[in-house]
Amino acid sequence: MPFQRAHKIYDEESLYEYAVGALGRQMRTVAEIKRLMRHRVKTQPEGELLVEMVVMRLKAQRYLNDTNYAESYSRFRKENEKFGRLRVVQDLKIKGVHTDIIDSVVGAAYDNVNEEQLAREFLQRKRVGKPEGQKQAARIFRMMTRAGFPSRIIFRILKTWDVDDEMLAALEEERSSQ
Repeated sequence: MPFQRAHKIYDEESLYEYAVGALGRQMRTVAEIKRLMRHRVKTQPEGELLVEMVVMRLKAQRYLNDTNYAESYSRFRKENEKFGRLRVVQDLKIKGVHTDIIDSVVGAAYDNVNEEQLAREFLQRKRVGKPEGQKQAARIFRMMTRAGFPSRIIFRILKTWDVDDEMLAALEEERSSQ
């Protein structure tokens, strides 16, 4: 029979040290750090209060800032991963960043960006060339959709590769049905 481990009881200082260690390993949003800490104190009656106190302390010391996180995240995804605006917005929403922060930060990051050029750089980064047939064109369309590019830009690129209009119409119908 396996032994049960005794659950560690956290006070504010030990929970703070845990949070700082987590932030030292990886930059996180307020929602992510709260989730991590809540998991640690879920059996403690005053656990939620401890989490809020530690978050306030981290914010006061500027260890935790969703705006800075969103700025660096969107810049990294745009410059290194070559992802489109829609993907970055979706990822930040999943990470728990507030919508107002997402709108201002991602808007600033993608303000003077030519998304068609960014899409071409994405394809080059992924080593994707002109599609051989309809199946390959559909695969490229879905890949670029997941990368966060609007369908009008994807269609413009596919048209330069001489993908027939019938195939483009089928892809548009597939996207609108999702």
